[in-house]
Amino acid sequence: MALLHKIPSFTPIHHFPINKNHPISSISCTTSSTSPFTEKHSLQRYQRDQWVYQKTTSCNHIPCDDLRGSIREDDIALQLPELKKLVKVLKEKRESEGKCSEGECVKGDVFLVGTGPGDPELLTVKAVRVIKSADLLLYDRLVSNDVLDLVGDHAKLLYVGKTAGYHSRTQEEIHELLLSFAEAGATVVRLKGGDPLVFGRGGEEMDFLQQQGIHVKVIPGITAASGIAAELGIPLTHRGIANSVRFLTGHSRKGGTDPLFVSENAADPDSTLVVYMGLSTFPSLSQKLMHHGLSPQTPAVAIERGTTLQQRTVFAELKDLPEKIASTGLESPTLLIIGKVVELSPFWPMPTKQESSLMQT
Repeated sequence: MALLHKIPSFTPIHHFPINKNHPISSISCTTSSTSPFTEKHSLQRYQRDQWVYQKTTSCNHIPCDDLRGSIREDDIALQLPELKKLVKVLKEKRESEGKCSEGECVKGDVFLVGTGPGDPELLTVKAVRVIKSADLLLYDRLVSNDVLDLVGDHAKLLYVGKTAGYHSRTQEEIHELLLSFAEAGATVVRLKGGDPLVFGRGGEEMDFLQQQGIHVKVIPGITAASGIAAELGIPLTHRGIANSVRFLTGHSRKGGTDPLFVSENAADPDSTLVVYMGLSTFPSLSQKLMHHGLSPQTPAVAIERGTTLQQRTVFAELKDLPEKIASTGLESPTLLIIGKVVELSPFWPMPTKQESSLMQT
């Protein structure tokens, strides 16, 4: 049975005094909303981005992890009543349409929709059609307001974003929310930045729902690697320069500050490396790549919020890029592209040591 049926409303366990002058105080005003649904045209989405993400040295003498946990529980406690109400409304609607029998409704479909790297014009036609037809949309932090503007007036939006140090929902809760509304007969859309099946945990959601008998359809999106590379004029593969491309995640499944083990194959000079979610671990990763034989002079680039109006880029040789990222102050989400193809970008700031390889092929 899904989350909304088996979990009672949370009872707040901890209440901590919060210093109004402290950066973390922004949490209290954001979580006081009585509705779980984010308005499409408000700034609440971006205010949520500021929840406890700021680096602080203390949390008013309270362990920060404890405070975050209580805030998330209180937030969910506020949301569950309205979520349950929406499930009831959806069931009543299906019953009026003759799609329910003896309390059981025809199960709705779940669509895992990729919204691309940020630019709304990179959405597929199918993605736009599905977004407009949804009853409920669960969306991530990287989904822009321009994309949410496409949502139909009848639909509800629910924020389930994650960022380093704070998850508004656990992955298990997201699974159960998708199941609850699908069981009520709703058309549910799960909006994800990039492509749902490239470091988007779409495979986990698909597997869970299919095991519960829910029909899942995946609408692919342009993944950040290809979308951002194209924006910068970087061919991920190029004859005579890069005969393969490899996507890496900057974090292991258990998290931590050290990136995944990088084998000698990942340091192949004839391949292009694209690192997702690797901003904090890149100093360690770059050292490992050079230790395994990748030249310190390998061209590389870091791109914050690629394809959007907020895009910032830092080009440098591999050995210098971590320091330049730090001095520029790039923030998540930032994508990293490493390989000789980066030098082919018209934005590459350094003079090439030889005639462009584009002219040689």
